[in-house]
Amino acid sequence: MGEIRIGCSGFSYDDWIGPFYPEGTEKRDFLEYYASRFDTVEINVTYYRIPHPRMVQGWVDRTPEGFLFAVKANKQMTHEADDPKEAVAPVREYLDALGPMVDAGRLGCVLLQFPWSFRPTHQARDILEALIEALEPLPLVCEFRHAEWVRGTVKRWLSNRDVGYCCVDQPDIDSLMPRESVVTASTGYIRFHGRNKEKWFQHDEAWERYDYRYSEQELAEWVPRARELAQECERLLVYFNNHRSGQAPENAEVFRELLAEME
Repeated sequence: MGEIRIGCSGFSYDDWIGPFYPEGTEKRDFLEYYASRFDTVEINVTYYRIPHPRMVQGWVDRTPEGFLFAVKANKQMTHEADDPKEAVAPVREYLDALGPMVDAGRLGCVLLQFPWSFRPTHQARDILEALIEALEPLPLVCEFRHAEWVRGTVKRWLSNRDVGYCCVDQPDIDSLMPRESVVTASTGYIRFHGRNKEKWFQHDEAWERYDYRYSEQELAEWVPRARELAQECERLLVYFNNHRSGQAPENAEVFRELLAEME
C-alpha cells in the first residue's frame, strides 16, 4: 500500500491563531509550527503569484527533511488562458521558482485546479496537453470543478499520461464533481472543500464557501475509500481546504486518527 499523507490547503491564516496556532504566534513562525503537526501542505499562494525562488527555498529550509509540498499551478495557466500558448506562457518562470523544492526532493506534485467554467472541449484538451508537456517530468494532478468531466474517457486519458485525478468532497450540487474514489497515476489526491451548499455559489466573501466543519461521521465515510485508493498508488495526498477558523487542521487531525484506528 502506498503511503498516505494528510495536511491542509495552505497554512498562513490569521484566524488559525487560537484554534490551531498558539496565541502570540508570529506569522513568520506559522510554517515551522504547522510542520511540527503535519508532514505535508498544499501551497496556494502560487495560484495568485509566482514566488521568487528565494521564497520557495525558505519554505524548504523551514520544514524538516521529508516534508512534502503540493503546489498549485498559477492562475495564468489554469484560469486565465484562452489557448495553449497563453497557458504555457508563465511555465518557465513557474518552473524556475519551484527549482529549490524540486532539487531538494520535496515536491509532492503540481495541482492543476481548473475553474467550474472549464468544460471538456477540444480547446480544453489542447490546453491540458500543452500544460502536461510543458511541466514534464513533474508529477501532476488535475482537479476539475464541473461534473461534465466525470467521464471514463477523461480518466483513461489522464491515466495514459500518468496524471493524477483529484477526488473531491464538496456540496451535493448537480453541476459539481461528485465524491469519487479514482486513481489515474502514481500520485493519488483528495481535497476536502466542505459541504457548505448554501454558500458555494452565493457568497459575499470567498472564504464563506469553505466555512464548514466536518463531523466525525462524515470523515469516517472516507476512511475505507482512502485506504483503497492508497492500495492503487504509490502515495496518496489528502488536503483539507475548509480553512475558516482553523477547521481544516482540526478535521485533518481527526481524519488522521480515524485512519490510524483502521490499521
